[in-house]
Amino acid sequence: MSKDKDKIQLSKLVNMYDPDCVFDEVKAIVRMAYPDISLEPLNRVFKDVTDLFHGKYPGYRHCNTKYHDLRHTSDAFLVMARLIHGAIIEKKKISGKNAILALIATLMHDVGYIQTENDLSGTGAKYTKVHVDRSIKFMKKYYAKNGFSKEQFKMCSDLLLCTGLHTKTDEIKFSTPEIEFLGKMVGTADLVGQMSDRTYLEKLPFLFHEFREANIKIYKNELDLIIKTVDFYKTIKIKLAKEFGNVTRFFPAHFKARYGISENLYEEAIKSNMNHLKKFIKKSEIDYNKELRRTNVVFN
Repeated sequence: MSKDKDKIQLSKLVNMYDPDCVFDEVKAIVRMAYPDISLEPLNRVFKDVTDLFHGKYPGYRHCNTKYHDLRHTSDAFLVMARLIHGAIIEKKKISGKNAILALIATLMHDVGYIQTENDLSGTGAKYTKVHVDRSIKFMKKYYAKNGFSKEQFKMCSDLLLCTGLHTKTDEIKFSTPEIEFLGKMVGTADLVGQMSDRTYLEKLPFLFHEFREANIKIYKNELDLIIKTVDFYKTIKIKLAKEFGNVTRFFPAHFKARYGISENLYEEAIKSNMNHLKKFIKKSEIDYNKELRRTNVVFN
């Protein structure tokens, strides 16, 4: 058997198609970092957020954006847990209470794409430009209803601001340096979660159509977005390293403690996606429908 076949693949560790499996893994990781912490708040929010995406939360429709879906939220959620755990191993000080808040914020970072039950035109993609603000507004109502303090809301709203692609973290007035640190993790989790996804390339056509519905005209068509994703990744690498403080450096500590391997499996997964992308866009005639048939995501 080749070395490549022997290597542990990120996509094989957890069934990312099952939110409950993801949550079980998150809880196991949180217990490794904070053995005695109460998971009750996280349990409640996880159930409510999954209900929201499935159309079971009062007053809201189900999620109908195919790129920014529950799978993406689950990806980011698990990334965030792994980052926190790795940071704790590396002796970074993060209180358990703030760690839970950061995980809750990650769960809620894209709820702004969900339409209310009376909003029947188009899809939630039309809110792409304002989805962070809508997420924060939803969270404000949710927190007030479920016993969270105004201070907790302020901290979590700052964390959510870090997921705005064009928001600069140095322009956010964080409550504490610890919240700033966690904010950079949340922003990192959002980006790394989607770009390391086994189906990332397959879902890019969905992203183009979300942009088009939101009247974002930076790409001519699906293929244009797919090709320009290579340059997008170069920009994101700089953002992760500089603006977000290279918090991805904590991944190896987590994977060593959890699986006995000292590797950044997220970096490897992203590189695999980018290498596949670079390989097929070099062809003189690009049939991306064929090249992206590694799974049935786009063609179901």
